[in-house]
Amino acid sequence: MSDKVKKLLEKEALAINSIPATGEFEKAVDLIYKQVHSKNGKLICSGMGKAGQIANNIATTLSSTGTPSDFLHPADAQHGDLGVLQKDDLLLFISNSGKTREILELYYLSQKLYPLPVILITGNPESDLVRHADAVLFTGNPDEVCPLGLTPTTSTTTMTVIGDILVVMMMEKIGFTPEDYAKRHHGGYLGHKSRNSR
Repeated sequence: MSDKVKKLLEKEALAINSIPATGEFEKAVDLIYKQVHSKNGKLICSGMGKAGQIANNIATTLSSTGTPSDFLHPADAQHGDLGVLQKDDLLLFISNSGKTREILELYYLSQKLYPLPVILITGNPESDLVRHADAVLFTGNPDEVCPLGLTPTTSTTTMTVIGDILVVMMMEKIGFTPEDYAKRHHGGYLGHKSRNSR
């Protein structure tokens, strides 16, 4: 059993190491900085299913580290929640296939409201969504460790890591400090730790 676990860990680690480290990361960070920190907009993250859960995590982590972000469910967007968008916002879409119908619909609906820039995290660099994106962060399209090759496993690992990279790069770009962290974390262990690290 331990050998099986080790092989799975090796596959996941290989997928992470195979994420292309391109200039698209800098492009994405510059877009976020411009829209959120220069224009006072916000980053709106979206995805369906497992990708949506990761988009929500990215939004909350960015918000807690000084970059105001929110999660917008593609289905809810079609029932009024699209109203959260403002003219200086930008969008971060996550779609492994790059063909997710609900995300494509959200893109077209959002552009009718405001012509917002788009950052895309995807496993398909030839997809429809790529043509509409201003920055494309490619996962490397790893094979899933799922024995069926179907369940989002390794692909969601790479999506999460890409989100972590964006968070760290944004923290560095805005000079986010322990003092800044403490102002946003009043309770819990992390709040205590950030206040005592000053």
